[in-house]
Amino acid sequence: MTDLADFPITTRWPAQHPDRIQLYGLPTPNGVKVSIMLEETGLPYEPHLVDIGKNESWTPEFLSLNPNGKIPAIIDPNGPGGAPIGLFESGAILIYLAEKTGKFLSADPATRYETIAWLMWQMGGLGPMFGQLGFFHKFAGREYEDKRPRDRYAAESKRLLGVLEQRLEGRSWIMGDEYSIADIATLGWVRNLIGFYEAGEIVEFDTLKNVPAWLERGLARLAVQKGLAIPARA
Repeated sequence: MTDLADFPITTRWPAQHPDRIQLYGLPTPNGVKVSIMLEETGLPYEPHLVDIGKNESWTPEFLSLNPNGKIPAIIDPNGPGGAPIGLFESGAILIYLAEKTGKFLSADPATRYETIAWLMWQMGGLGPMFGQLGFFHKFAGREYEDKRPRDRYAAESKRLLGVLEQRLEGRSWIMGDEYSIADIATLGWVRNLIGFYEAGEIVEFDTLKNVPAWLERGLARLAVQKGLAIPARA
């Protein structure tokens, strides 16, 4: 049996199956990247719900795995060289799992780096901008009298959707015919923007053609449907 005792997080979220990848997260746009990837690859894993509404990601146990206090994070008991490894940052985890399984990240160097570039684009631009728009459009920020912050993030979100729209012209997926970690990273955020954030109208989502079709293809995948609900909310 794999010993995970060196990871303090397991004292708060004990592993019932220590031989499996341990996933610590919540089904947010960032969290579902990893649950979708795990479902897509078929790797055995054990999910643990980290309730950010109760500040559980700021507990000493969680911070021992991710000092940045954000979900998701994983422990792979069978990491490089057979030793356990803990990882945080959704993009880094996607790359790690892709390399571990040989799936959803091309072995061709040029295609591989282009895929990673689109992954970084999602992490550095699309995700943060959509998140800010969600705050100013739906949550506490909507009460602010000054609408310039909301309008700034709406304009940038619309621009980023335009970048994605152009990229998907003539392509089924971000990298062409092959579904990849770039798609996995981006699907949950676009779904959240027009769903949970209710921002479809403000970014004129209905004027797009390629992005809605791509989103529909992605959401039709069984692994995506499963991953969007993992870990199950209490």
